[in-house]
Amino acid sequence: MLDSALAVLYRVPTSRLNEAVKRNIKRFPDDFMFQLTKEEFQNLISQIATSSEHGGRRKLPYVFTEQGIAMLSGVLNSDVAIDVNISIMRAFVQFRRMGLSIVDVKRKIDSIEKKYDKQFKIVFDAIRQLLNPPAQISQKRKMGFTSPVKKNRIE
Repeated sequence: MLDSALAVLYRVPTSRLNEAVKRNIKRFPDDFMFQLTKEEFQNLISQIATSSEHGGRRKLPYVFTEQGIAMLSGVLNSDVAIDVNISIMRAFVQFRRMGLSIVDVKRKIDSIEKKYDKQFKIVFDAIRQLLNPPAQISQKRKMGFTSPVKKNRIE
């Protein structure tokens, strides 16, 4: 995660977050945190819709891995930092569980499909479609009754 995104979550200025990290730099080896190169940052900016390039950052952003984010809770001593850190760690665990379970299910389907003849191909293809998220979620209609007659306001 980018330092600026983490700063928003931790409710501190990005400069404050980076100062705390620099004071404790031994806690952040390269596999916990790294700084983007100019080319990487330009590529990132080109992928994100930004309103303007005026103002903005003077220094290249730092990026934190899962372990770096875990280390931040020890560096930023506040209740907000602890709560946010716990939430982020739980999200990482959920993502990992979801990723592994889907990979495991896909692997299992592939092995089962090899054992059965082609008449079940439609079934296996349908299961694979269910495992892949839809490209676009359609908007749901509002539930409940709406009157076709508009009421006049009394003035």
